[in-house]
Order: sequence, then C-alpha cells, then structure tokens
Amino acid sequence: MRVERVRLPAPGPGEVRVTITAAGVCHSDLSMVNGTLAARFPLVLGHEATGVVAEVGPGSRLTVGTPVVLNWAPACRSCWWCRRGEPWLCADTSAPTVPRGETDDGVPLHLTLGLGALAEAVVVPERAVIPIPAGLPPEQAALLGCAVLTGVGAVRNTARVAPGESVAVVGLGGVGLAVLSAARRAGATTILAIDVAEAKRDLALAAGATDFLLSDDRLSKEVRARTESRGVDHAFECVGRAATIRAAWRLTRRGGAVTVVGMGAKDDMVSLGALDIFHSARTLRSSVYGSSDPDREVPVLAAELAAGALDLRVLVSGTIGLEEAPTAFERLARGEGARWVVTLN
Repeated sequence: MRVERVRLPAPGPGEVRVTITAAGVCHSDLSMVNGTLAARFPLVLGHEATGVVAEVGPGSRLTVGTPVVLNWAPACRSCWWCRRGEPWLCADTSAPTVPRGETDDGVPLHLTLGLGALAEAVVVPERAVIPIPAGLPPEQAALLGCAVLTGVGAVRNTARVAPGESVAVVGLGGVGLAVLSAARRAGATTILAIDVAEAKRDLALAAGATDFLLSDDRLSKEVRARTESRGVDHAFECVGRAATIRAAWRLTRRGGAVTVVGMGAKDDMVSLGALDIFHSARTLRSSVYGSSDPDREVPVLAAELAAGALDLRVLVSGTIGLEEAPTAFERLARGEGARWVVTLN
C-alpha cells in the first residue's frame, strides 16, 4: 500500500464529487488486499466515509456544501429485491471493485465497492450519498455508512433482539462492538463479548457487554455457565470464518439463532452435522449490510448521533492522517483496537 496522486473524472449526469472529511479503515478493505475478496488493481481502498458535496453533475438534486455519508451498496429501487422491500439484496449492487479514474501516469484505476473513499475526494453516483445533519463529529459520522449500520441493523432488523434476551458476539472489531452497543440498547440482559485478544476486554465492556470471554477450548462451557446451561438466544459472528461460525453455532441454545455478519472467503466451507441441525432447531442466517435500507436508516442513526442518544466514541480507536493509513491496516490485521479513522481537512 502507498499514498499517491490519482486523477478523478469530473462528475457526469447524476454524479457528485465529494470532499472526504473522514474515512474508516474497515476489515472489508483488508479483505481486498489479502485475497479474501476478488479485487482488481491498482485499487483505491476505502468505502466507509463522510464528506461534503463539492461539485454536482448535470441533473443532480443535491447542492454544493451538503454533508453526506457514503453508501457502498446504493439500491436501484427497480429490481425484484428492491420492489419487495429488500434493498440490501439489490441486484445492481456494485462489484467488489469498479473501474474509475486513473493514476497520475495514466494507468486505469479501480475503486473499492465503487467508492475508493480513503482519498481526499471521490466522484460517485448521487444515489451513493446520503445527506446528514451538519456538525456531526466526522470520525463518528464516517462509521454510520458501514460498521454502525451493519452492526445495529443485524440486531434491529435481522435478529430482532428483544428485551430480556441473551446475546453472544464473536469478534470485536468495529462491527462487533456496534453489535454489542445495539444489543444493550435493545434491552438484552446477558451480553457476552468474545474475542481471541484479552486487550479487547475494556473496549467490549465500554460498548455494552455484561461480560468478556476469551475464545478458547472452554468457551462453550463458559457461555452455558452464564445462561442456565442453555446457551444464548442470539449469537452474532462478526469475523467471517468457518471456525467462528461453528463456534457461534455451539454457543446458541436449542431454538436460538446464529447471525453471520462477517464476510468470509468463498472456499472456507462450514460443516454442520445433519442430525445436529435437526435436533438443535437453530436458525443460521446472514445479515447483509444489516438487512437495512441505508437511505432510510442512516438519517435515523445520524439524528440519534446528533441528539446524543448514540455515542460512537468507543468505536474510534484513534484518528490518523492519510499517510498513516497503511500502518492502520497493519494494526487491523493484528486485531488491534476497533476502528482507526483517517481524517482529512
């Protein structure tokens, strides 16, 4: 990875240029680099960001100066899934990398999820931006478009956690911490945070966990000891690996639900026994982008953030300059912290 100058096209019809003010360093970007997701290079990383509309193309309804959050999965509103109220499954969702722009010496570029937001500016379709109130802390607002919407949506929309239920969260990156916070706000009474790193304990408790557990050979027994020997009502897998999906399955009570939030590799196969599936009566499902409609739900989250009802400070491990982004990816690969956020003037 390196930081260098690139050339972006001027906004075309229905497009806008956004000056980025803050962008999160997300694990999905790392997946582009390490081969978990198929990517084309040279590639501008980044898809979780906030900024200000700096220029509009012909026919745009936005105005210059509008604060926005970027949406990496803008819905077309016309395909079969969109028409039946499932815009997170839109058939027109961007490929992992989209061609746009070029390097300073003329080599064609690709952008992560059509955005390439770890940059000073982006040129994107108007439907890929969502207006938000002015004055929000940029390092927190940036997270609304991915980590927060994904984690909160998994709790509210996919699992629909109810007051008094028990929850386990496996994997405590930015999304996992957002799940913890949302579970607390949903009224879950037992919220178990699970990670391989003891250093995540304080972050987990600050985000809303009632207890922190290390992921080891005793994990299933530890969870059952805290849930009257049953297991949890809901387990959220926020890593994207077959081993942690199986672990989440074992932590869940009979009749409970496992929600896979992490994005894994296509050849990492999950194996479950046929009798176990029948006898446990558990549900195994995924939560794509929090089963959310970003155009509707990001403004709600932004309003909660503006009103002080949503506090995202625990998710931000630190702010850095663009030149430090490669180091932040190294920290992410080592599992350090929650979200590192690049801020730009």
